[in-house]
Amino acid sequence: MRILSVVGNRPQFVKSAPVSLAFKERGVEEILLHTGQHYDPGLSQVFFEELGLDPPARRLEAGSGTHAEQLARMLPGIEQAAVEERPDWVLVYGDTNSTLAGALAGAKAGFGVAHVEAGLRSFDLTMPEELNRMVVDRLSTLLFAPAEVAVTNLRREGIVGGVRIVGDVMLDANLRLAPIARKRSHE
Repeated sequence: MRILSVVGNRPQFVKSAPVSLAFKERGVEEILLHTGQHYDPGLSQVFFEELGLDPPARRLEAGSGTHAEQLARMLPGIEQAAVEERPDWVLVYGDTNSTLAGALAGAKAGFGVAHVEAGLRSFDLTMPEELNRMVVDRLSTLLFAPAEVAVTNLRREGIVGGVRIVGDVMLDANLRLAPIARKRSHE
C-alpha cells in the first residue's frame, strides 16, 4: 500500500507521527508531502527531528498569505505529487489549509481521500477551519472519526459511508511520544 500523507503545520506533524511510525512498522509505503504552511524551522523542521520522523519526500514551500493564496500555491504541487506517485490513498489530517488542499487535489485527481479527525465540528461557520472540515469530509472516501460524537455529526450531514471510529490521534501521539519526551528531558 502507498499513502501520500499531506501535512503542513505543527498540529499535523504531531498527529502524523504515530501514524507514520505505525505505517513503517507494518511495511506501508508513505510518501510524506510538506506543504510549507508552517515553514519556520522552529515551527517545522524541529518537529521532524524531535518526533523521529523521516524528512518529507516532497516540499512545496507554500508560505504565508491569504487562504486563497495558500491554496493556490498548494494545489498544483499536491496534484503533481499524487499523479506521479499514484498512491492508494491521499491522507489528510485535521482542518487546515493544507488539509483542504490535500483533499481537493487528491479527489480531483481521482484518488481516494482519507481524513483523520473526520466529523469534528465547532458549528461556527465564521471559522475557516470549520468550513475546511465540512468540505474535506464531503470529499473523503475514508473518514477516520475520533469518537461517536464525530460519527453523529457526519450522519447528520448525510455522510455514512466509509466512516470508522479510530480513536483520538492526539492521544495516540501523547502515549507514543511521552516516553521519548521524558527521556530527553533528563538528558
